[in-house]
Amino acid sequence: MSRLRIGVIGVGHLGRFHTQNYAKISSADLTGVYDVDHERSKQVADEYGTKSYSDMQQLLHDVDAVSLVVPTSLHFETAKTVLESGVHCLIEKPITSTIEEADALIELARTNNLIIQIGHIERFNPAILALRDIKLNPLFVESHRLASFDPRGTDVAVVLDLMIHDIDIILNLVDSKVKTIDASGVSVLTREVDIANARIQFENGAVANVTASRISQKKMRKMRLFQQDTYIGIDFLEKISEIYRLVNAEATDNAIFGIPIDIGDPEKKKKIIYQKPNAEEVNALKEELISFIDCVQNRKQPIVSGEDGREALRVAIEITNLIKTQLQTYGI
Repeated sequence: MSRLRIGVIGVGHLGRFHTQNYAKISSADLTGVYDVDHERSKQVADEYGTKSYSDMQQLLHDVDAVSLVVPTSLHFETAKTVLESGVHCLIEKPITSTIEEADALIELARTNNLIIQIGHIERFNPAILALRDIKLNPLFVESHRLASFDPRGTDVAVVLDLMIHDIDIILNLVDSKVKTIDASGVSVLTREVDIANARIQFENGAVANVTASRISQKKMRKMRLFQQDTYIGIDFLEKISEIYRLVNAEATDNAIFGIPIDIGDPEKKKKIIYQKPNAEEVNALKEELISFIDCVQNRKQPIVSGEDGREALRVAIEITNLIKTQLQTYGI
């Protein structure tokens, strides 16, 4: 199969990494890059041996697919131009600024038989990939995504900047519709919400407690899943997952160790076993881009579809609006 002609629109901090990784992927033909900052575009193009385009339409004429790595406020208009040009598109999260914009892009892609993939990179984190063969049915989820302050991304609330990663993961893991959401948060360093907590209840009874902060002294990206007889810890920073499972005492699961436990029934002897699924050391962004190329070349459904991106955005917007309404009520 011939290599996919691909470009990058927007080569700022993250767009440069897209360019860097496409240059290393054998199935990609890195045709060129475009940025409104032509000097930056030329610099990145020279660094990775590709062409800098001064006209986005010319780049779209020369490629089959692009990574769209521009500010969120520009996602809709830029992606609309990309799709109307007949070009497949990977859009960095969040998909757009509004649900109406997301719906319009999804319909445009469907009409033109094009692929949209949303850049929720944590789906490709080794800690998540290690759980692919594990049956997951979480009834309670707790996540913490804490980061030190960085001016990049502060044009939106922390919910859309950071929490949306965990929202996407949780919506993917919990096979049920959202029933209710409660949320609280506060602005500290910016005009937008900088720290937020949300309690998401699903129709099947599952509950997720999600916290995100961009004013923390210590970085943390952890998620804990609780389901019948099983606890799973996920560390996105360390890229590891750990499983503790309650099994019959005589079970011979492939475990690192087992600890007998008294559950109060002498007829049912149990033990807790510990497992650490093998997490291959992979570059999550590179895996995401390889997956996008594969979806375009083989007409596959993306791991993170436009619809997935829309639903994560919908929940994130609801959380943000709940917090802002609460702050306005108390005059904060």
